[in-house]
Amino acid sequence: MLEEALEHLVKGIVDHDEDVTVRHANGRRGELLEVRVHPDDLGRVIGRSGRTASALREVVKALAGGKNVRVDIVDTDR
Repeated sequence: MLEEALEHLVKGIVDHDEDVTVRHANGRRGELLEVRVHPDDLGRVIGRSGRTASALREVVKALAGGKNVRVDIVDTDR
């Protein structure tokens, strides 16, 4: 459910919504959601001073209901 919600939010922000993918993984420190977007949209998802990325993390944290969930925005150029 969290993956779909995060994907929906990110698709509303970017220009290339067909390139948005959210991958779920379980790690030692809890759940991890990896967001990958088109390189041209990376700045939109991160936002000025990281405000958009921070807001996305807060929404996911609220939806998680107390579970430990991390959201990473992956730079695909690396």
